[in-house]
Amino acid sequence: MFLSVFDVFKIGIGPSSSHTMGPMVAAARFLDDLRGGAEKIPGAGTVHRLAASLHGSLAWTGKGHATDRAVILGFCGLSPETLDPDKAEALEETVRREGMVHPDGLEPLAFDTQNDLVFDFGPPLPGHANGMVLKAYDEAGNTYHQQTYYSVGGGFVLTAAELEAQRAGAHDLHEEKVSHAFPYPFGTAAEMLEMGVASGLSIAQMKRANEQVLHGAGLDDRIDRILDTMDDCVARGLTQEGILPGGLKVRRRAKAIHDQLQAERGMNLAQPHQANDWMSVYAMAVNEENAAGGRVVTSPTNGAAGVVPAVLRYYRDHCVGATRAGCRDLLLTAAAIGGLIKHNASISGAEAGCQAEVGSAAAMAAAGLCAVLGGNNEQVENAAEIALEHHLGMTCDPAAGLVQVPCIERNALGAIKAVSAASLALRGDGQHFMPLDNCIRVMLQTGQDMNEKYKETSTGGIAVNLPEC
Repeated sequence: MFLSVFDVFKIGIGPSSSHTMGPMVAAARFLDDLRGGAEKIPGAGTVHRLAASLHGSLAWTGKGHATDRAVILGFCGLSPETLDPDKAEALEETVRREGMVHPDGLEPLAFDTQNDLVFDFGPPLPGHANGMVLKAYDEAGNTYHQQTYYSVGGGFVLTAAELEAQRAGAHDLHEEKVSHAFPYPFGTAAEMLEMGVASGLSIAQMKRANEQVLHGAGLDDRIDRILDTMDDCVARGLTQEGILPGGLKVRRRAKAIHDQLQAERGMNLAQPHQANDWMSVYAMAVNEENAAGGRVVTSPTNGAAGVVPAVLRYYRDHCVGATRAGCRDLLLTAAAIGGLIKHNASISGAEAGCQAEVGSAAAMAAAGLCAVLGGNNEQVENAAEIALEHHLGMTCDPAAGLVQVPCIERNALGAIKAVSAASLALRGDGQHFMPLDNCIRVMLQTGQDMNEKYKETSTGGIAVNLPEC
């Protein structure tokens, strides 16, 4: 099993990897089908018009997650990694006004957002809670081409056929190479530990060796770009004020808290638990940026994008002996754990609740921090298990479908739990009762048993118990 660090950590935009980035990627893939001469349905003429229908969680919380905007921009040919949020807003308004898109390599295509972009609140599509159907028509209204996509979390997108093949045991599309092409092709935590014993290498070293098969000498430069993007997001979030978009009138708080912490630095009366406030404010800064549609890194999703960057910033600015090389190893170790969770369970809130998002992120961050603070492989695996175990059962119930309440504070607490889990693991010898593999299995089973109203539909929990105004 191989999932690259650059699949786990992808540069994109807020507010959601599954509901914003995924649909944008799907729309862009659909355009590639049309550019590549996808075999048209017999009897159809020249492609003239585009349409999209959103199903399941994409319908129920799509407005709050800007899924409609993502489809529009995807049909314009934009991608999450390179999109300029300021220019994108103007482009969206133009498409909504004119009812046309102008993707490169294709003739202008009609796309009436009032009629051709449908939120279908009926039963979800059979493959996954985040389903969408994209269609192209000729001028007479005949279907020219059609494809069903599933946004399975973290910005990953699969067609219905690809999802079926994956579940039948085929390799994930993002696991590009066969296992024997990589020196350490671990698919479980147990295999990871066994390979570590046999090789004498750390998890980060094994992950680095695997990544170099694909990325060679340029690996550190690409990792540094991810690290810099995370740090830039924290920095932006710590300077912004005002009300977050979406109608809940949630105030940004990161800047005010950061200002207070800066003013209290060096004071003898500071409480020892102030370290938690620093971790919290870093995470909140990222998730406020995400909620505002800013540039973030999936970690492993947008909804959980604050945990790993917060722990990275905590390591860099507050831990003794922090180095740039340590930051890279933290990210590599975190990616190894994230890959195991995605491969063996889920990182999608719509599929398994927030335990799959913030829980996974906390496990990744705990493992990474434990590693760079001197933990051995067994302690690192223990740190990941502690963090994930104590997020089990967490629901995904965003108010109004917005990644704001409870998501922003939930990332802050996820970062605190991650650091606590790493510290507990470092105090032990790596031997513990519950293996990480079993904990991942429990998370998947819990997600499968969880009521649908607690899986990113905004029909239960906090989402329906809001203050009356």
